[in-house]
This record gives sequence, C-alpha cells and structure tokens, in this order.
Amino acid sequence: MPVMDTDKRMAARAFVLGHADALSCTVYRLDETDPEAEEEDLGDGKVLFAGQFNAPAEWDAEARDDFFGDADPGLFFNAYIESEAKPGSKAHFSAEIGDYVAALPGLGEVVMYYVYDAVEDESGRLCVLIRDEEQPA
Repeated sequence: MPVMDTDKRMAARAFVLGHADALSCTVYRLDETDPEAEEEDLGDGKVLFAGQFNAPAEWDAEARDDFFGDADPGLFFNAYIESEAKPGSKAHFSAEIGDYVAALPGLGEVVMYYVYDAVEDESGRLCVLIRDEEQPA
C-alpha cells in the first residue's frame, strides 16, 4: 500500500474546510453493541458535494444491482467529509461506512445522508452518500 503524502492530505482537508460550497454538517455513528442506543454525535464538520455518484462504466448489470440494491441511483452522491476538529485531537473523526450525516444547506433545513462507502487518499475522504428518501427533494 502506498504511503500517503501528509502535506497533500492536509492541503485537501484545508480545501474542503475552506470551500465556499462546503456545507456545515454533524456526523453520527450507531452504537454497534446496542442498536437501541442513541447515535453518538461524533462532531461537526464540513461536507463538500462532488456530484452524483455514477457507477463505473466497467460495471455490468449485476454489479450495479449489487451496489444500488433497491435504492434509487439518483439518491447516491459523492462528497468529501472533513471533521472541523484538529487531526489527532480527541474530537477529530473520520466518516465511516454506516455513519449518518446531517447536512445543513441553510435556512434551518437539515438533509440526512447515510455513508454507504468511503475511501481516503491524498485528495481527501471521499464518501458515497445516500440521501434519506424520507427527506423532501
């Protein structure tokens, strides 16, 4: 596995945190040991949407069905998520598969997303988010 360039990763983090289009968000995680427990509030961050998720061209119909399941592909988005807390601090978090993201687009609106997939490299923490279908479009 290649070694990540820390300077490039920190520059990508700063880019997301300072981007004019990045939305404030709060990230929540379920308690895996107690499904009845309240989600843990991991903290505040910024989410920068990078467009609709499109299945790679090399995926066949079966691979697309496996990935999307019964969900509407139009609800899947690419987004970079960064914690506002300083890396290495107790308050810092990285969004993980299974987390929930409450994005705040403005005017008191909250839009919920589920972290379906995530990968981190020098360009940042890129997540595939599914918008909560119960939310108005």
